Amino acid sequence: MNFEYIKTYDAEHFSFIRVPKLLVTDKLFEKLSAQAKFLYGIMLDRVSLSIQNGWVDERGNVYIYYTLSEIQKALCCGTGKAVSLMAELDSKKGIGLIERMKQGFGRPDIIYVKNFSTAAVPQAPDPHEEIQASEDQKSRLPKNESLDFQKSKVKTCENRQLVILRVLSLI
Repeated sequence: MNFEYIKTYDAEHFSFIRVPKLLVTDKLFEKLSAQAKFLYGIMLDRVSLSIQNGWVDERGNVYIYYTLSEIQKALCCGTGKAVSLMAELDSKKGIGLIERMKQGFGRPDIIYVKNFSTAAVPQAPDPHEEIQASEDQKSRLPKNESLDFQKSKVKTCENRQLVILRVLSLI
């Protein structure tokens, strides 16, 4: 392919989807996939269109409509991937950058795109509670077991599942 150079008079004609830098640089968002960050950028872009359409609820919160099929088309992905990306962003399963409200009757979900820069900072845990919790966890361990598992116990799939179940029971 031969693409032409952008001329000075062309530059104003391009519109861009912006992904907030904070999503890339802040530790809070480090586990979020690049595709989910990009999808969030697309959703932020759609918020301005929603404002023009008057899609604002009674509390003044702006919402968007963005169906799975539209997401699939925009990101060139299948249904499973689109569902997975939405789950990464969702407040119920993921990080909480969006909140979906079901409407039912085949109507698309209402999606509230949340402000990425106003996340509530979790309170630091009380160190006395942490000590108590770790003592409770130790009491649930069998007398002859420790948290360090020997390599011989993790050789088969069956043993790995047993180890995972034991570790999860400690949490």
